[in-house]
Amino acid sequence: MTTDRRDVDRDLDLLVVGELNPDVIVSDPDPAPVFGERERIVEAIQLTVGSSSAIAACGAARLGLRVGFAGVVGDDAFGRFMLEALAERGIDTTACTVDPATPTGATIVLSSGHDRAMLTAIGTIGSLDAAALPAGLTSRARHIHAGAFFLQEQARDTMPALLAAARAGGATTSFDTNWDPAERWTDVGPMLGAADLFFPNAEEARRISGRADVEEAARELARIGAAGRADGGPLVVVKLGRDGALACRATGAVERTSAMPIDAVDTTGAGDSFNAGFLRAWLRGASTADALRSGAACGALSTRRLGGVDGQPSADELDRALEAWAP
Repeated sequence: MTTDRRDVDRDLDLLVVGELNPDVIVSDPDPAPVFGERERIVEAIQLTVGSSSAIAACGAARLGLRVGFAGVVGDDAFGRFMLEALAERGIDTTACTVDPATPTGATIVLSSGHDRAMLTAIGTIGSLDAAALPAGLTSRARHIHAGAFFLQEQARDTMPALLAAARAGGATTSFDTNWDPAERWTDVGPMLGAADLFFPNAEEARRISGRADVEEAARELARIGAAGRADGGPLVVVKLGRDGALACRATGAVERTSAMPIDAVDTTGAGDSFNAGFLRAWLRGASTADALRSGAACGALSTRRLGGVDGQPSADELDRALEAWAP
């Protein structure tokens, strides 16, 4: 589908379908609370754009892609904050809906800079219904990316059909499961069968595939997605944090990149920024090796600031970083 990803004339480069909620980030070398009605002073608390899907969308928009978003928020301050934040970044939110009966989901992130713990109130996070999206929405986009699959309670059963229909219409597709809070790690086969790209991290790949070795895990996931397909199946792109990233299909070589060295301030959303960087390169027709480097650079650069979006690079910043980086 290389021709489609480069040549289809549509008004969006990327449509992101997924959860839409803010993060409240508590940042400190030791951000853990102390119970017993004790108060601790921490370095910073910040309200910022959260959710895997929204962070990826913001990263792609920052890189110059034309981005649309489909998600659900509540009729409240958090919901308005998220819609305004996306609009400020030039993201088309006309496919977003407001649910007056359910509060916007939110995540508390306890961040030490090198590790995180998260507490999430689901709210509208799982309210998206992929089958109820506006007619013709996917035909506007060259690529459709679905985020936080395991959190999509309403859309989990209908999302594979959405991606399959988009592919049949000439678009390319990708998804990222993120962590499964229920730790069931199921239902991914139909998504793999409908996707061109899958973006797990190492632990997610191991859990979903049941394989301990990360390369074997990636290969097994690619095999599952290739079943019954004549195009070789999806490219599975595994994010390895400080060890970089790798990518493979059901057959052929495993390609790798190292991580771009950087002094991280906060790793929140680094994997989602990786997705944006990979997609920007891939949609421009780059090789898998170059797309991996682009993703790794975007993931690293995003950690320069607190939160998932404020450190995300522009296209010029990314290009300069890639030119200067010799992995």
